[in-house]
Amino acid sequence: MITLKEALSLGSEEIKKLREDLASKIKENNIGAYVEQLTSQDINESGSGIPIAIKDNINVKDWEITCSSNILKGYKSPYNATVINNLEKAGLSAFGRANMDEFAMGSSTESSCYGKTLNPVDNTKVPGGSSGGSAAAVAGGIAIAALGTDTGGSIRQPAAYCGCVGMKPTYGRVSRYGITAYSSSLDQCGPITQNVEDAAILYDIISGNDPLDSTSANVEYEAVTPKLDSNKKLTIAVIDNFVEQASPAIKAAFKKSVKALEEAGHTIVHKNMLDTDKILSSYYIVATAEASANLSRFDGVRYGNRKGEGGLKDMYVQTKSQGFGDEVQKRIMLGSFVLSSGYYDAYYIKAQKVRHLIKDEYEAIFNEADLILSPVAPTTAPEFGSFKTSLEMYLSDIYTISVNLAGLPAISLPVDKDEEGMPVGLQLIGKAYDEQTLFDGALSLEKAVN
Repeated sequence: MITLKEALSLGSEEIKKLREDLASKIKENNIGAYVEQLTSQDINESGSGIPIAIKDNINVKDWEITCSSNILKGYKSPYNATVINNLEKAGLSAFGRANMDEFAMGSSTESSCYGKTLNPVDNTKVPGGSSGGSAAAVAGGIAIAALGTDTGGSIRQPAAYCGCVGMKPTYGRVSRYGITAYSSSLDQCGPITQNVEDAAILYDIISGNDPLDSTSANVEYEAVTPKLDSNKKLTIAVIDNFVEQASPAIKAAFKKSVKALEEAGHTIVHKNMLDTDKILSSYYIVATAEASANLSRFDGVRYGNRKGEGGLKDMYVQTKSQGFGDEVQKRIMLGSFVLSSGYYDAYYIKAQKVRHLIKDEYEAIFNEADLILSPVAPTTAPEFGSFKTSLEMYLSDIYTISVNLAGLPAISLPVDKDEEGMPVGLQLIGKAYDEQTLFDGALSLEKAVN
């Protein structure tokens, strides 16, 4: 597949041919990366620019946007998300609805109402989630690049499982206007691409302050792509207690990458952080609490396919019972519980205090280091059905969620393969609003391991 950098140099006739070829390729390669593949429809197109796959929770005008949930089937967006407008200004266009976990809740893209997405490297394995469709499309050669959203690793983890690059910007750096919220204080939209340079290009295109988004950061912004420098020597911290919990394949790839970074002239320092159990608990309390509030609007009155004929209460119960899948219902109930009278102080307030501790720990490490190197997941992509309980699925996020709690930027890139040939991804974590250093370090690591 042509890279985004190469596609930007094409003329209008070449782009038209590229779009036709890509639509044909998507029909032939049915891994379920796109909703259209799973519903036997023609690919959704908007505009005539360079085609970019769009996760199904990002609004594109006149497209059916459902967040891969039964409750929103038939809903057509009346407007574009800000990131879509930014794509169009740069000569890019939305092209295809990437499959996802329902309302971005999951780590395997198995909870989509349309069906599961297959990992393009090995179809018996999950592609990760919740942006599994976006990552599978890019890694499977049926997308030049894609947009995903990251609440607790939902860009970085599927990118690591599928063998492509996934980047989560600093919270507030990219507008959330027009993106259906899972957890408003954690969500961030970002690029999934074939390489680090493409990720930087797409990040530059979608970033910037947006007056339509009250959480958008009004800070000075400079494009990172023109100043990319893989030769910059950095101090990179390694979180030793994080690596201990990883599988042998992840540990081996991590050790190999640390050595490659040292040989490239970077300085490695060793650090420890808060126990991952506390990070996991804090994340799932905060995320589910915000999810229960955000999803209350899908009630059959304001949004959602209305069900039930026995009065208002019956309508609420039937609409939500039939519209939401099991995982979404679990998280809504958990979130409502931790916000309820008598439990708010015991759970939600305590989780916010732990969140502050996590942020403080990152700041302490960044006083001595430019970047942090960490695994993305404890293992490579597991097989379908291997998560017996929701808790097992939640544990696959232990390395990624702290980044969202602290609002930091991070990028996942493939560094190795395990004995079965599955990609191993590692992530670099940067200081808030210092995406330039993050991309410089990622470009250096990409060159060092490849």
